[in-house]
Amino acid sequence: MTTSAVSARRPSDVGLRREMGFIGAAWSSETSIIGSGWLFGALFAAQAAGTAAVVGWVIAGVIIVILALVHAELGAMYPLAGGTARFPHFAFGSVAGASFGFFSWLQAVTVTPIECYAVLQYLSYYWHGIYNANTETVTGLGFILTIVLMAIFTAINFLAMRTFSRVNSGITWWKIAVPVFAIIVLFTQFHTSNVDVGGFMPYGIQALFGAIPSAGIVFAYLGFEQADQLAGEIKDPQRNLPRAIITAVLLGTLIYILLQIVFIGALPPSQLVHGFAKISNKEILTGPFAGVAALTGLAWLAALLRVDAVISPSGTGLIYMTSTSRVGYGLARNRYFPQIFAKVDSRGVPWVSLILAFLLGLVFLLPFPSWHSLVGLVTSASVLMYAGAPLSLGAFRRQVPDAERPYRLPAADVLAPLAFIFANLIIYWSGFEVVWKLGVALVIGYVLIGIFMAMDKERPPLNWRAAQWLPVYLIGMGIISWQGQYSGGAVKPPVNTGNIPFWWDMLVVAVFSLIIYYWARAVRLPREQMQELVARQAGTEMEPPAEREVA
Repeated sequence: MTTSAVSARRPSDVGLRREMGFIGAAWSSETSIIGSGWLFGALFAAQAAGTAAVVGWVIAGVIIVILALVHAELGAMYPLAGGTARFPHFAFGSVAGASFGFFSWLQAVTVTPIECYAVLQYLSYYWHGIYNANTETVTGLGFILTIVLMAIFTAINFLAMRTFSRVNSGITWWKIAVPVFAIIVLFTQFHTSNVDVGGFMPYGIQALFGAIPSAGIVFAYLGFEQADQLAGEIKDPQRNLPRAIITAVLLGTLIYILLQIVFIGALPPSQLVHGFAKISNKEILTGPFAGVAALTGLAWLAALLRVDAVISPSGTGLIYMTSTSRVGYGLARNRYFPQIFAKVDSRGVPWVSLILAFLLGLVFLLPFPSWHSLVGLVTSASVLMYAGAPLSLGAFRRQVPDAERPYRLPAADVLAPLAFIFANLIIYWSGFEVVWKLGVALVIGYVLIGIFMAMDKERPPLNWRAAQWLPVYLIGMGIISWQGQYSGGAVKPPVNTGNIPFWWDMLVVAVFSLIIYYWARAVRLPREQMQELVARQAGTEMEPPAEREVA
């Protein structure tokens, strides 16, 4: 089979319109990256790791850049709505695809409520009755306002993609300009003595690694894949999509590292008498950067940041409502979700999936009444979703080596397994309390998807052989987390055993990850079966394969 024949057999989306250009695609990822994470991440990271929090942002940034490069190749190769939910489906079939697809949907549907909580937490500076700073939870009135915000995000998403992209781009320009301006101004208030408070790494390197998922560092970077999720609506996606992802990640990484540096330096030394972990000023705890600005006499900057604290997470919540509807659409195209999720209106909006994203998002408001309490769960769900990407890339390189790849990940044989190791380390650092909750969520997801697929006469075949590594992977990560050093949350006594010593635990994760990576690659779907799944979504007849897949 010729390269052009392989390239022509591409999956396609029905009813969606390609109306988003490069800036719209880049800003769809950037507006997700620069959300509530920039408002709270620097404070929580400093409390957890002291000055070494800067290193945490660098480590997480490197990890996210590598994962983003993996997604850039996959997205350009198969530019589909809800891409992260669909790549594993093509590579390993429906059993593995359903698992990673559900994690894609779970992380997307939970982010909008988080952003709403962030809006209310900052807004409580002016409206005291909506948030309780002592318990760090929203009040009854705040809960109602959160629902109203989510309803507004849903309504805006009914706009045609061309109009929606312009609205989102306008919001994102603001969201980038404000933190960059804050960095410049707060550098003028830098106290070099703050860098030495408690020493560079006052709480140890173990606390530093734990802060990467739990303090919101990784959470802040999440969203770079939004261009993948909206790929079915991007113009010239083979060219624009990889450039959009890489641009958004590099810009976001630079902004976050600088924000952490200026936050540490601009804190009034009087707030650090008892160290970073003991910061107790309510203005800082309620709105970190605005509080620091106010305490340094920059009242005008504090006012600007409080305005941005409503706009910035609102923009992120808005785009995540968009991506949730597209992931639901993609799962329907995989035939994991009912076909009603794939319904689109005359503007190309998957309206049923959008409404259900709103309704199901409300469920996550109930058990998690604060920003911080949702972060660990969403971070791990997101990284489990990301873990499917390097596995898919490794499989595709051997299933369809001759397929068109507008962007080709350099040194993929090294970077793809490394990306998988990094994803699993973040899951491990999240702690066993988070991991077992994800396990429960996955069981619920299996039940729901199993019911949906059982009712669908056109469901794809269950590819058990290509997913034989999956239960070992999921259960194995649970056992390593249980026996490892990270509990997660504030449960006393801790739910993990701590039997695997520090440093050895990360070596165990790395070795286990490599075993799973090469095992999954070895049992990937054969070329013919993989192309058949692609053809099911392309609406084309299969051509008889003329070449053997690469071993």
